[in-house]
Formats: sequence, C-alpha cells, structure tokens
Amino acid sequence: MSDRPETPLLDTVQYPADIRKLDRSQLSQLAEELREEVISAVSVTGGHLGAGLGVVELTVALHYVFDTPSDKVIWDVGHQAYPHKIVTGRRDRIRTLRQGGGLSGFTKRSESEYDPFGAAHSSTSISAALGFAIANKLSNAPGKAVAVIGDGAMSAGMAYEAMNNAAAAGNRLVVILNDNDMSIAPPVGSLRNALARLVSSNKYLTPRKLAQRIARAMPEPLHRTARRMEEYARGLFTGGTLFDELGFYYVGPVDVMTSKPWSKYSKTSATRRSGRCWSTS
Repeated sequence: MSDRPETPLLDTVQYPADIRKLDRSQLSQLAEELREEVISAVSVTGGHLGAGLGVVELTVALHYVFDTPSDKVIWDVGHQAYPHKIVTGRRDRIRTLRQGGGLSGFTKRSESEYDPFGAAHSSTSISAALGFAIANKLSNAPGKAVAVIGDGAMSAGMAYEAMNNAAAAGNRLVVILNDNDMSIAPPVGSLRNALARLVSSNKYLTPRKLAQRIARAMPEPLHRTARRMEEYARGLFTGGTLFDELGFYYVGPVDVMTSKPWSKYSKTSATRRSGRCWSTS
C-alpha cells in the first residue's frame, strides 16, 4: 500500500491552527483522511498501527478545542502520537518514521514544540501534565495541560501518585482516559473491571445543563448553594467515582464509535467523544 491516499482536507492542514479554522462539520472528514494517512505511512515504515488509529478522532478534537502548543498535550505512550505528528508540521517526514535520521516513534521534544514531553512507556503523562499545570499556575501564565492516558497505563502507581497531588493545579489540568480495553495485550486486574462498571453520565449531564442556566441567574449565595447541591446530585446519579474523590470533575464514558456527528457538539464537548475525561475543579 505504497500509493498515497487522496486527502484534500488534510492537505490544507499543516499545523493545529489550521484545524481550528475548520467548521465542525468538516472534522469527521478530516479524521477519516488522517486515518488513511496513518495507515499509508505505517505500511511503508512499520510501527505500532493500532495505537494511532485508536486516537485519530481524539487527536483532531484535542487540537481543535485546545490552543496548542500554548496548551500542552502529553501523550502517555508515544505510539499514540503518529496522527499528532502528521497535524503538527511533520507530515512531510512521516514516512521516515522509525528510520535512521527520521522521525522518532515516540514524542520527542527536539522534534517539535508540540511535543512538550518525551515519552515512550508509560504512565508518566499525568505527572508530566501536572508539572506543566503547576508551572503555569506559579507564573500566572495562561494555558492548560492535557494528559492522554490509556486504561492499561492507568494501572501503574505513578499515575495515582500524580492524581493524588493534582488538586494543587486548580482547573489547569485535564486528564483524558482512552478506555479502549486494550494495551499491548488485553489488560487484567481489578481496575479494568472497575472502569468497565462506571456508568455513563449522560443521564446526569442533560439535566445539569438546564440547572446551570437556571443557576447563572441566581444571586451568588444561592449559586454557591447550587454548586454544593450539584456535588450531592453527581453522587446520587453516577454513584461517585475515585476520580471525583480525588478532586476531579469526571465526565464519561462516551463511545466515540456511536456518538452523534461532531456538528451536534460544542467545541468543549468535542474532547469528550473519545473516552473518559476529567479535570481538576
């Protein structure tokens, strides 16, 4: 499969700023073309195909929603970053992937300003993102740090050590759990089963949006009371999660394969289409 696919929309994208110029209705087409380009490139160079294909939509969504590279996106396992490399100014070299003198198979700081943290394997993304978020907080600089971590990598202790300290970042840290029930091999253990049992919060989010509109019209004392009531309601509707207890605002899970077209979503909710998403409150 050495012939390159036809990618008219992807051809207009060199950097993430070009993605942010697109209409939401074009994002699905962009994701399809990006997927074809990843398949074509890996068929030439070899590499980890499945990891990249699993985050194509998420890659597009992240660069559409967040102001990268001012906002830092940390890919937990570098194998996921092939689509990211294509849309961050490295498409002309993507067929040198893993070759001598070519692109690295992982994220690499010397390669691009869009790779703020070099990572191969695994479970380091939340710690790294927390560091960037705290640095921004201490310097009063704008920007968020986004960690993308898989369900396999979430089983390591380093991820939980970072989560235990994440409240210090305020709302500058976002963690996206790419819960695809697969790592290099099928994941095992209690955590995997616990994630599978977490209920979708859609039944909670819909009435929450209505409640938010009502709360904004309230005086501030009533608004604070409404926020405390929301915390109780979240536990009632979703059963509460470990992430909530650690100070994160948890959303998910969302099945990227069955979600509505992107044109139905706001730019904020686009990040929620590719797994579970939570941020420090």
